[in-house]
Amino acid sequence: MSLLHQLGLTFIKGIGATLSKNMLSYFGNAGEVFAATKTQLKRVPGVGMRAEQLNMQAALERAGQELVYIKNNKIEVLFYTDSRYPKRLKNCTDAPVLLYSKGNADLNNQRVISIVGTRNATDYGRTLCRQLVEDLKAYNVLIVSGLALGIDVAAHKESLRLELPTVGVLGHGLDRLYPAVNRPVADKMLLNGGLLTEFPSGTKPDRENFPQRNRIVAGMADATVVVEAGLKGGALITAEIANSYNRDVYAFPGRINDEYSEGCNFLIRNHKAALLPCAADLAYALGWDKPGSPQKAKKQMILPMGLSADELQVFDLLQKHDAPVAIDDLTIKAGIPLSQPTMTLLNMELQGIIRSLPGKVYTIG
Repeated sequence: MSLLHQLGLTFIKGIGATLSKNMLSYFGNAGEVFAATKTQLKRVPGVGMRAEQLNMQAALERAGQELVYIKNNKIEVLFYTDSRYPKRLKNCTDAPVLLYSKGNADLNNQRVISIVGTRNATDYGRTLCRQLVEDLKAYNVLIVSGLALGIDVAAHKESLRLELPTVGVLGHGLDRLYPAVNRPVADKMLLNGGLLTEFPSGTKPDRENFPQRNRIVAGMADATVVVEAGLKGGALITAEIANSYNRDVYAFPGRINDEYSEGCNFLIRNHKAALLPCAADLAYALGWDKPGSPQKAKKQMILPMGLSADELQVFDLLQKHDAPVAIDDLTIKAGIPLSQPTMTLLNMELQGIIRSLPGKVYTIG
């Protein structure tokens, strides 16, 4: 399967990420998709009669142009089936089929936190952001944000200051940077972290791109923290998306009359985010131990009787791990359908076989 064909999938007009994945599942790889006849394409679930309008040749020609650009600019392409593709994001149904990456970040770092907030950050918000990143340093965390003005860039700057890897997810192609004032920060991030986007070169930072960008910010992380936000804006969109992905969302409260704390207070009041009273509580809430701290004795448990095949897979996986395992990892490694893991885990928890910990992670009971 060539990179040209993988790129080509993203340039087929009228076909988004979901249908691209349907075609991959049906034909096996991107090369076979482009080798298929119109009749064969019609059989793909969701494609049907729209196959007649698909201009496959035009998609390959545009992919050829992009291939030249990425090679000339040393951009890494992360296809949906690649091992370096963010596994947490891959578990989201609307995940992009392909990402463009620059830098050296491990996008599958053991611990990933997204930090988002208003572009109009106050001293209060910037102080909270600094304290949050300082407290996360001891946990070897990858910090993800959107490289926007305000809280986003503050999170990136604090990560750089503390030598924590940090990734900025962009709402445009890698041939530009918006806002341009953040270019010096972006350049430093390439040395410890990087830049990530689903958009090819030539894509402008149009308004509609940023909600799409926000789903990557939310999907890549174990949890999203809203530091400071108004009632409208990208931070609340990101929080909503994170909730839809069954990820934890945390928010710092603010005074009731502060315009840029209204969003955080709204999320907390409506149970869309857990209240984060201080930065140090986040790792505790997620059940993280500091690297190098004494390990608890590994609990051995006799295999319970009457487990289903899915429950047995979950039990075996948890027995093999010293640390609690996130629901996303359990889903992927056990091969449980996305619609099913919650019920499987709930049944096991009710039987006392496993325990649920904060951060939607599980361990043997």
